[in-house]
Amino acid sequence: MYEPRVFPSFYRDWDIRTSFLQRVPLSRSHHQLMLFFYPMAFESFDLSGYDLVLSLTSGFSHGVRATRPGKHVSYCLTPPRFLWTFDSYLRLEGVGRSTRLALGAMVPLLRRWDATASRRVDTFVAISKVIQDRIERCYGRQSELIYPAIDVDSFRPSEEIGDYFLVGGRLIPYKRIDLAIEACNRLKLPLKVVGGGRSKAALQKLAGPTVEFVGRVDEEELRRLYARCRAFIFPGEEDFGLTPIEAQAAGRPVIAFGRGGTRETILDGETGVFFDEQSVDSLVDTLRRFDHRAYDPARIRAHVRSSFDLSVFRERFIRFLEGELCES
Repeated sequence: MYEPRVFPSFYRDWDIRTSFLQRVPLSRSHHQLMLFFYPMAFESFDLSGYDLVLSLTSGFSHGVRATRPGKHVSYCLTPPRFLWTFDSYLRLEGVGRSTRLALGAMVPLLRRWDATASRRVDTFVAISKVIQDRIERCYGRQSELIYPAIDVDSFRPSEEIGDYFLVGGRLIPYKRIDLAIEACNRLKLPLKVVGGGRSKAALQKLAGPTVEFVGRVDEEELRRLYARCRAFIFPGEEDFGLTPIEAQAAGRPVIAFGRGGTRETILDGETGVFFDEQSVDSLVDTLRRFDHRAYDPARIRAHVRSSFDLSVFRERFIRFLEGELCES
């Protein structure tokens, strides 16, 4: 489905072709209700006559049917968590009882479909080593590794560094923004929280006088907040995590929970520092020892430019796709 009014205007210049679900009442305003029909929707696309089909998936698009001799490459953000790690997904997302019951009834059927759909893919490309392991565990498939990227030059370091720490993104339970708030409450450290989401009200109740909620901001203001913070705090566990990359592109170190994709994107002691346990105490100990003056903005930017700039991504991905087509 596609609802133009909720997307940036430049999307309207794209040739977007929707499935039959576009015509189903409520599909665009309550897309969650369509979950069980997503497999049929992706299988309904006619992709005959294409040499290459590229799916971008964290759920269902890898289920499209490419027509031989065409090649299907799937850039996998993750095998769907709610299918393969159901209990931890419910816990991390804070899912209510009615949603839990509805998902519980559908998950076995959708998981079987997902496993079958994975066999239609010629080559998986993973966004991180974490996802490579998950693809092998869930689908029994090997995958290539090509990291996502950002435009590093759109971020600029600042000569003026403020006295605040920064945390943010989507304010939802599994991001664990609460850890940053409680740690800064305890140490009476200035903390700015950027972004919005369903956990915002609960987090505001948790916040002490040194915590400021900035809300959703435009790209220019977000880059300014990155560039002037002492450090960006990343307390969640992500499969990759773009916000730590953005903070480093602005020349700022990252204080991150030491599990997940951050182990691949942050150099401990050079571009940031890890805390070992996903707890307030562990983060407090790290903040007490942290000194932002020990980090060189130029070194931090050089790190992300070498591995996570758009130019690097384009070169690697195009070279990879050319190789796939040569093998067809």
